[in-house]
Amino acid sequence: MNERISALMDGELERREAGGALDALKHEGGARDAWRRYHLIGDAMRDTRLLSAGFAARVTMKLGDEPTVLAPRAKPLLEQRRWQLLSAAASVAAVAFVSFAYFSQDPAAPAVPVAQTPASAETAQVAPPETANDYLLAHQGYSPRNSLQGMAAYVRTVSSDARGSRR
Repeated sequence: MNERISALMDGELERREAGGALDALKHEGGARDAWRRYHLIGDAMRDTRLLSAGFAARVTMKLGDEPTVLAPRAKPLLEQRRWQLLSAAASVAAVAFVSFAYFSQDPAAPAVPVAQTPASAETAQVAPPETANDYLLAHQGYSPRNSLQGMAAYVRTVSSDARGSRR
């Protein structure tokens, strides 16, 4: 049996034989002692540091002294979904309020103008100064080009003949 346990530790047993060795480890105290002894020999050969004597017993005793934590009781479905139901009700109430306000308007009522301008007012037209074209040409690279697409954003104006030729 000890040879099979050693072969099991080395990973040299086939599945059927490994199952028999594991059953022996479960039920036979001598097999468990051999398992521990072989591991101790392997740890010594690999120079693995061992834990202090009685470490497992002390951990087991400390775990036994720990309080038992009980899982909280599951809440009923209605209590879990209470906030979801309340938010859904609030959403429906808001839609109903807005719909009522919109549909309760009288379509025959005249629209109230926000501001009125005198009918005789004329729009003033002011001509830009002579240097405005030079300024606009010099700074066109900084102007927004939302309406331009494709290559137009990369085109640069080199000259302008709007008011005659300048040198």
